[in-house]
Amino acid sequence: MSGPSPVSQLRVEQVTHSYGRTTVVRDVSLDVEAGQVHCLLGPSGSGKSTLLRVIAGLETPDSGVVSIGSVQVTGKQISVRPEQRAIGFVFQDYALFPHLNVQRNILYGMPRGTRAERHDKVNSLLERVELADAASAMPHTLSGGEQQRVALARALAREPAVMLLDEPFSSLDVRLRAEVRETTLRVLREFNTATLMVTHDPQESMRCADLVSVIRAGQIIQTATPQDLYFFPADRETAETFGPVNTLKVRQEGSQRVTTLGSLPGPVALDNLNKTALLRPECIALEPAPNATADNHGIVRTIEPEGGTTLIGVQLSQGPLVQARCLAPGNWCIGAVVRVRLRNPWGESNPGDNASAH
Repeated sequence: MSGPSPVSQLRVEQVTHSYGRTTVVRDVSLDVEAGQVHCLLGPSGSGKSTLLRVIAGLETPDSGVVSIGSVQVTGKQISVRPEQRAIGFVFQDYALFPHLNVQRNILYGMPRGTRAERHDKVNSLLERVELADAASAMPHTLSGGEQQRVALARALAREPAVMLLDEPFSSLDVRLRAEVRETTLRVLREFNTATLMVTHDPQESMRCADLVSVIRAGQIIQTATPQDLYFFPADRETAETFGPVNTLKVRQEGSQRVTTLGSLPGPVALDNLNKTALLRPECIALEPAPNATADNHGIVRTIEPEGGTTLIGVQLSQGPLVQARCLAPGNWCIGAVVRVRLRNPWGESNPGDNASAH
C-alpha cells in the first residue's frame, strides 16, 4: 500500500502574463514539493525570470493561480503582498545592502524576536553557509561566492516555505561555482525548503535539480528528471539543449522499429514529425573492424576528447555521421574502419571503451 502523496509547497496553475500585447508566460503549471529542487531551464527571453517575479508577487499575472502550501497568494481578485508570502528570493546580483555589514543584512526582514534570539539565529545561519567569522564584514570586502552565501542566509532568515533562485551561480567562476552550488543545495535540503531555480545552463540544471522544466517562448515544453530529459527529450530542440544527439530514420517492421543500424534497443525518444529516433552518443557502440564489409560499418572522421570520455564521429557507409561516446583513453584514429551498432546504455558497456582501431 502506497503512502500519502507528497504535498506541494509551491503550486503554479495555468499562469499567463503579458507586457502590453506580448505574452511572455503562457499557461504555465508546475509543482515543487518540500525539500525538492526544481529547475526552470530556458534561454534569455523565454519567460523564466518573469515567472519567478509572478510567484514572488512582484508582477501580477493576466490569469492563473499561485499557491504556497495551502494558501492561495495569486488568483482571481487575490494578490498577497510580496513581504507577506512565505518566500525567500536570491537575486542574480545578490542585492545585498552595501551600507550594512553581513550580520545586519541578515537581520533585515527577519521575523521579530528578542535581540538574543535574532543574533543567535544569524550566527547559526552563518555557520550553515560556512561564513561563521564574517558577521562584521562589509559586502564589498567579500568574494562573489561569499556574497551569494550571505544572500542565501538572508533569504533563509525569513523561514520561507519556498525559495526562489534567479541564476544564482552565473556570475561565479567555474571553481567557485561548484563550491557555492554544493553549499547552497546542502543548506536548502537541510531546511527542507521547496526550491525553484532559474538557469540558462543545461549542465547546471542537470547537477542541481530533482526535476527540470524546459521553458521555451513562455511555455513549458517538458518536465522530467535530468536523466529522462537527457535520454527521452520531448523533441529535437530539447535534445540538442543537453548535448550531442544522433538522428536516425525509423521504419516499422512488424513489431520492431528499425534503423539503418538495426532494431532500436528498448525505449528511445522519437521525433514523430520527422520519423526519426533521437539517440545519445551513449546509445552507439563501436568495435574495431578493419576488414568490415557489412552495411553497419563506418569510418572515424572526428575525435573529441572530453576528459574522462571521448566523442567519436563516424561516417556510416550507408547513412549519416553519428557520434559515439567511449571511455577515454581510446586508441582511435582518423580514418579507422569500425563496426557500428546500437546498444542499451543501461544494459551493457561500450565494447569500444577499451578497444583500439587504427
